[in-house]
Amino acid sequence: MILVDTSVLSHAFRRRTKSSAEIPQVGILRSLVAEDRPVVVPGVVLQELLSGVKTSEEFERLQDLMDGFPPLLATREHHIAAAKISNACRRGGIATSTIDCLIAAMTLAAKSQLLTADEDFRLMVPHRGLRLHD
Repeated sequence: MILVDTSVLSHAFRRRTKSSAEIPQVGILRSLVAEDRPVVVPGVVLQELLSGVKTSEEFERLQDLMDGFPPLLATREHHIAAAKISNACRRGGIATSTIDCLIAAMTLAAKSQLLTADEDFRLMVPHRGLRLHD
């Protein structure tokens, strides 16, 4: 199972313009979906993605697109693990966001990999053993 971060999905669903180059992780996501590999989206990623739209039409379109990705909902244990990740990173001199720590905790608990284009996750790897999908 691969968890997908907001950074990849926002690029994947962005309307293409001449200036918007596709990031490599979008190609990986497209391959995973084409191969029918198990791809899930943390609930908080779904919320982040839907929170960034401007019109109700865009919201509905994006919501429909996201229906194809099963959500992974956070538990109490995920939140506790996220706090531990945050504390470990802070001790290591790494500033992290609460949401990124929760996504990392959910990935670790699922014994999975995270598909992301957000370099902040790379900084977390040495502090808790987060595995990123390359």
